[in-house]
Amino acid sequence: MALTTHPSCLLALLVAGLAQGIRGSLRAQDLSPQPLELKEAFKLFQIQFNWSYLSPEEHAHRLDIFAHNLAQAQRLQEEDLGTAEFGVTPFSDLTEEEFGQLYGYRRAAGRVPGMGREIGSEEPQESVPFTCDWRKVAGAISPIKDQKNCNCCWAMAAAGNIEALWRINFWDFVDVSVQELLDCGRCGDGCRGGFVWDAFITVLNNSGLASEKDYPFQGKVRAQGCHAKKYHKVAWIQDFIMLQNSEHRIAQYLATYGPITVTINMKPLQLYRKGVIKATPTTCDPQLVDHSVLLVGFGSLKSEGIWAETVSSQSQPQPPHPTPYWILKNSWGAQWGEKVPAHCPCAETGCEAPSLLPSLNPPGPLRSVLLGQLPPRQPYPQVFAHLPNLNTA
Repeated sequence: MALTTHPSCLLALLVAGLAQGIRGSLRAQDLSPQPLELKEAFKLFQIQFNWSYLSPEEHAHRLDIFAHNLAQAQRLQEEDLGTAEFGVTPFSDLTEEEFGQLYGYRRAAGRVPGMGREIGSEEPQESVPFTCDWRKVAGAISPIKDQKNCNCCWAMAAAGNIEALWRINFWDFVDVSVQELLDCGRCGDGCRGGFVWDAFITVLNNSGLASEKDYPFQGKVRAQGCHAKKYHKVAWIQDFIMLQNSEHRIAQYLATYGPITVTINMKPLQLYRKGVIKATPTTCDPQLVDHSVLLVGFGSLKSEGIWAETVSSQSQPQPPHPTPYWILKNSWGAQWGEKVPAHCPCAETGCEAPSLLPSLNPPGPLRSVLLGQLPPRQPYPQVFAHLPNLNTA
């Protein structure tokens, strides 16, 4: 997983992971089952996510963890004031420690990019739209990937970034090889964590990336080593840059150029199902960011919006003001997270994306951006992020 020493805080986020979850007795509102109901819920969990255990002892152990996580989800539900829903997820039979070991940061890799790649912190004068959602631009966002038990979110986020930029700017619907980033990266064992900028530097060193079809994801670093020279390159970048100290600038770059990689604290996501997660001192701790994702949009959650019914049914006070959020694309597969809605909650318009036509001689170079530390300010929450730089010439 990616880790950075830059301060990072996500005040509110909407994670777009494309999943429906478990219904009926496993809904977040029904998180206090009796013993028989608990066993039935656990059975449904196993069926839904195709889990099985090697022994009765292991089954009993996982059932205890499942019960604890249901109680934890109920607590999170109560603390979040109804803007997010927590409950059964693919990770509900894991302890917090196991979840961190499987999907969180293990070791550092690489160095912070040079100062020459940083963009100044001065506030730009251009206005920023109230909402932006690149999912609404047909084909702009590639399908959700699954990193499985490989700690390669840094590579998944970078690959998704490059894919989005090629799709938006050139209508070239590429799916690039994450495996090439793992096998050929400078950070050693790519399944033990890394930085997004390591992925971009690997792309620069290899003069691009092969396609996912030619160089498919294996969920581990291949013993055969790097095969970057064996396959045709389908996408490449000229460079990458880092944005510093301005959420306004992040929103502006996102709305103008396209999705951007960001690093967040993944702890609240283990039991997350859908909605806007509100920040706590822990989730905003800059020392605890450990998971890279793709920032694909932003907006504001209105109290009378999509979550009003949930708030009312739980007899909880409605937020007094609209809650700003970022929209994120994760890499934990299609069974985790929120089912992408036909219309983003409370977003009145989509991104003001440029009109693009396919071209055999696409213009270049185009910028990709890598975002850096930001101070907390309104209307957008603080976030750490990155973006790469395209050149097809």
